[in-house]
Amino acid sequence: MRQVGLLLLTAALAGPAYGQTKPTPSKPPQSKAVDTPSTLACGVLKAESSRTASTVQWTISGPSGKTTETGTLKSGPRFECIEGAVLVVEFTSTAGHSFFDAYFADGTNIGYGRQQIDRRGNRYILPVQAKARIAEPFRAAFDYHCRLNMPADPIPPAARADCVS
Repeated sequence: MRQVGLLLLTAALAGPAYGQTKPTPSKPPQSKAVDTPSTLACGVLKAESSRTASTVQWTISGPSGKTTETGTLKSGPRFECIEGAVLVVEFTSTAGHSFFDAYFADGTNIGYGRQQIDRRGNRYILPVQAKARIAEPFRAAFDYHCRLNMPADPIPPAARADCVS
């Protein structure tokens, strides 16, 4: 009887220990404010972006220095490398305006509202007026359309031959 009593006492004292969960070590607080930065190298050009809770910051580095922008975006920035020498950056603001910027290995860049840019397969189609603003070695990386004919930026008649339909 004494053994049974001792066994019952041991079980009674040990019972609460069986119902407890093992404490887990506390983890260091994770910052929800910053995502992992994204990067892309494209020849002499490099793009980096990082997101905070409400904004995105991206930097384009190249032969003419660094350009850093910050914005509250709906999507992007999305980076793409074309022919190892042209870095394309696309993003959409929270107001719904989409933008296209192309940075070139020679240090120049062009930008348009995304509604002025088409994409067919893996080719971007820019307004034909952009062709004159792009250095000769990079012109073949794009196709061109003739839909953006404005009095302030008319399409020269000779340039119409370069337009895709």
